[in-house]
Amino acid sequence: MHAENPILPGFHPDPSICRVGEDYFLATSSFEYFPGVPLFHSRNLVDWEPIGHALTRDDQLPLETADSSKGVFAPTLRHHDGTFYLITTNVSAGGHFVVTADDPRGEWSDPTWIDAPGIDPDLFWDDRGDGDPTVYVTYRGGPDGIEQAEVDLETGALGEPRQLCNRLEGDYTEAPHLYEIDGTYYLLVAEGGTHTKHMVSVARADDPTEPFESHPDNPVLSHRNVSGMFNPIQATGHGDLVQAHDGSWWLVFLGIRKHGGHPGWHHLGRETFLAPVEWNEGWPVVNGGEPVELDLEVDLDVETANPNPSPEPSADLEADSRWETRDPFAGDELGPEWNYRHNPERDRYELADGTGALVLHGSPATLEDEQPTFVGRRQQHFDCLARTRLAFDPDPDVDVDEEAGLTVLYDDSHHYDLGVVRRGDDGERRAIVRQRVGDIEEITAETALPDGPVDLVCEATTETYRFALESAVDSAKPERETLTTAPTKYLATEVAGGFTGVYVGLYATGHGEPCETPARFESFEYRSTESEAKAEVEVEATTE
Repeated sequence: MHAENPILPGFHPDPSICRVGEDYFLATSSFEYFPGVPLFHSRNLVDWEPIGHALTRDDQLPLETADSSKGVFAPTLRHHDGTFYLITTNVSAGGHFVVTADDPRGEWSDPTWIDAPGIDPDLFWDDRGDGDPTVYVTYRGGPDGIEQAEVDLETGALGEPRQLCNRLEGDYTEAPHLYEIDGTYYLLVAEGGTHTKHMVSVARADDPTEPFESHPDNPVLSHRNVSGMFNPIQATGHGDLVQAHDGSWWLVFLGIRKHGGHPGWHHLGRETFLAPVEWNEGWPVVNGGEPVELDLEVDLDVETANPNPSPEPSADLEADSRWETRDPFAGDELGPEWNYRHNPERDRYELADGTGALVLHGSPATLEDEQPTFVGRRQQHFDCLARTRLAFDPDPDVDVDEEAGLTVLYDDSHHYDLGVVRRGDDGERRAIVRQRVGDIEEITAETALPDGPVDLVCEATTETYRFALESAVDSAKPERETLTTAPTKYLATEVAGGFTGVYVGLYATGHGEPCETPARFESFEYRSTESEAKAEVEVEATTE
């Protein structure tokens, strides 16, 4: 089956994968976003269905004071003896913890906290012997590199820690995963930092507690060399191995898609990619030793009927349409693609039953503050369109600077907002575009609005965001009034720092006071326009 990398586009870093029969489950990092640790299911390693989150309750995931790109770091997802285990680290509150579930689509347990330093914990069960298996937690412990200890998963109690390795091929050795394959123990790690020198390295041993022998040809995956510099996929690293039900081996890993030439930038975040793995003299060989490409061939023979089938996209459905959002407010809860920043104040979010609308009751917090009234979904395509219809009429007689609208947001100090406000001496209702880049904030466009709901539009290309208003006079061919454009690069990691990616979201704020006017979002649409962009390029090439 022909497929495309990334298999999870947009902000989906640090993937961890496990298999149960012919079903595959995958988790990624979520940082300051709530709910935490998105979960996915697949039957073929290519088509991934979002099935929810592992951390859905405030007591599992305290994020009220988490800074941007803090919160929940890399998870490890495993299945053992009928139970799913997820271990991760809340670097803003509490450290390492484990949660469990019989069904990953359901509720996960309360956390069991583990008192160990560092980040990137892994769980491994050593089934040697006649008794219960020994469970090891392996983690990046700090300057001493990869550490390991026995752990009691009931209490979180740790045995004496030991060092497994400090570095294999490069600096910043982290993200360990431990496996037993045909009697040999393998340690997979990430090295080189999280940007363009990122890589996957491997070591092996005859016992999981012994010093590990580094692969003489490490790294087994990296695009840091000259040929990799010009690959559309960069910063490959932080991988996890899985053996498919047909016996083949695969690696899921993170990478980025940079653009804008060299050195370039990326704003969609670190994404999840897939590559085949073969074995040669007891060592894994990723993608035949060649750089990973955007095109991918995956042919898994799925023969057994799935007792809990999940709807999956047709093979005829274009990959870029699988992550679209249309009519999202029809049910009694938001879908799994939606996130808040930090723990939400839930009484500020209201799904208007039966009307297909989302009502936001703006808080005093702005998008620069903790716990803003914001809900958003990842931008997953370079070329895409987001549109919302907003009914919001701030009261000119109320002494509150009320605002609501559509935002593209990287973090609390890097975002572009298309909002509805009242401004001027006469309190005229207006649409404004605000650009916030670091410490610089500027209103770059504004225009008067007629009475009634307004359609707010953000149309993205690889290099620009275009902010516009649409007239609903003719719904088939609405008139679009462009207000301004803004470059994508200022919402990129290379400018803003951090580890996340751009969200497209809805917000409301009273700029220091609670809003008295509710913001009613009557619709929201997010869709890819990549096929339209390709068609335009082809037309231009034909006419030249």
